[in-house]
Amino acid sequence: MKAKLAVLLATLAASGAVMAQAPQPAAPEPDYTFSFNVGAVTDYRYRGISQTRLKPALQGGADFSHKSGFYVGTWGSTIKWIDDAGGDSSIEVDLYGGYKFGLGDFAFDVGALRYFYPGSDISPNPDTTEIYVAGTWGPATLKYSHAVTNLFGFADSKGSGYLDLAATFDTGFWGLTVTPHVGYQRVRNNSASSYTDWSVALGKDFGNGLSASAAYVDTDTNGYRGPGNKNLGKATLVLGVKYAF
Repeated sequence: MKAKLAVLLATLAASGAVMAQAPQPAAPEPDYTFSFNVGAVTDYRYRGISQTRLKPALQGGADFSHKSGFYVGTWGSTIKWIDDAGGDSSIEVDLYGGYKFGLGDFAFDVGALRYFYPGSDISPNPDTTEIYVAGTWGPATLKYSHAVTNLFGFADSKGSGYLDLAATFDTGFWGLTVTPHVGYQRVRNNSASSYTDWSVALGKDFGNGLSASAAYVDTDTNGYRGPGNKNLGKATLVLGVKYAF
């Protein structure tokens, strides 16, 4: 009798151990997510061109995404180029929305983005709307953005486009990622303002929403100038920090 009881207890204990080691079922995917982010950079470079007269900027945004693939968001940054152009706006506000989906090994993203410069008071109006499509395969993403309005204050520039190729790789060292990028901005009816930009960025996610980056940024243009004839497209190192919650 004691032997049978011992065998029964051992069997129950083994069963309990197996149950304890069995993986817990994954939490169901939420219907939607809502997140915020705030950050700062030593120079706000957009498509290689400084938007802040080579000075630091404060930035932040909010994003809503649904499990179906639809998303909307907003993002803003301090700027200086509108003031330098004789206007009266020190902030850029972006509104965007789109749809992400997968086909086989590829992921796609289609959407629209509106850049606002509240109170800019310059002509032509710098507010700009673009539609975009992006495809991702493995670590690489190719994206094309097409302006359906004038582009950032360039007269008669509707139909301008920006082609962007980037990839993100895990270095395997200290959780660092490296992101090379190259892009070409075509300004319609203003070929002198068209240019190529490129960058290489290192990123580090510290967990709990905190991340940091360091990027070498350069362009092949010296036609974008700020006060004091500063070249806003010259090579530089941009440092950034962001907190998402």
